[in-house]
Parts: sequence; structure tokens; C-alpha cells
Amino acid sequence: MQLKPYARTLAVALSLAFLAGCSSGGGTQDGSMDGTRGGAGSGVAGSGVSGSGVSGSQVGGTGFDTGTAGQQTDGRIPQQRTIYFEFDSDRIRSEFEPVLASHARYLRENGNSRVVLQGHTDERGTREYNMALGERRARSVERFLSVQGVSPSQVEVVSYGEERPAVRGQNEETFAQNRRVVFAY
Repeated sequence: MQLKPYARTLAVALSLAFLAGCSSGGGTQDGSMDGTRGGAGSGVAGSGVSGSGVSGSQVGGTGFDTGTAGQQTDGRIPQQRTIYFEFDSDRIRSEFEPVLASHARYLRENGNSRVVLQGHTDERGTREYNMALGERRARSVERFLSVQGVSPSQVEVVSYGEERPAVRGQNEETFAQNRRVVFAY
């Protein structure tokens, strides 16, 4: 029977096509690639960041301070345990680097401590895409901690995608609060 080799070749080809489809950048559910619905993007070309217009000192206008919060020097777990991301990006924003540095310092000084980095997204995009984006965000934080000298055995990464929103709503303010990585000690 000559059908078996063809079936095996077909299965391999379909698997490769599926993997290629899963690795594409994709877009959002509304069909745009940068998250703007009317074409008025405020992102920076080539930066990998599409504009949400969220300021560095407040996320979504809710008063989340990103300045010196969470920078403990007395051996306690840093207070600020959430960092936020731009739309469709896994790039760590510079205003959150001091927060990450304080977590790295805590983890280095407390070698028995472990943290779970929980990656989250807003609800735009497919479920599969958001799970992958949440993981990329958490991995980005994991890389930052690793460069700061944190042992990989202290860090675990999990993605919740859009499944566990911090707040519910259909506007940019709520979306901004859901694009995050949470440090769970």
C-alpha cells in the first residue's frame, strides 16, 4: 500500500504549516496591526511600541506611582509588584526598571525566595495570541532579573493572557491596567 508515505508527508507538512501560522505576529481582532482603530497611531516607528498614551507616572490615570514605590532596602519584599506594558509589546518601559532592580536586589539577597512572574494582556487579540504575549512579557522580566544576577531557579513564568483581568471595561484606561506582569511571592 503506497498511501502510508504520502499520509506521513502530508502530516509533517500540515504540522509545519500550523507552526508557521502560530509564530506570525498577527494583528488584533479588529484587523489592525498596531492597535489603532482609526489609523491615528502614536507609536514610535521601529521601537516595537504602539501608542496607548499612558504616562510613565500614572497608568490609566488611576494613580499607580512608578517612581520610588517598591524600593525596599531593609530586606522586605518590594511593595510594588506590578509593572505595565504598552499595547502589543513585551518591552520593559524605562520607568519600571527601578522597580525591577529592587525585586532583583531582594531575590539576590534572599536566595531561598522564589517568585512567579504572571504575564497578562488586555482582551484585544485572540486567546492564543494573548497567552503567547503574556508569556513574552513575563520572559522579558525574567531576562531582566537574570542579567541582574537572579538565579533562574528562583523564577517561574506563567501566562494568563486575557483570562485574569485586573479591571473590567472596554476603554484604554482599563486596557492599560490589564497589560502587566505581576510578581507573586
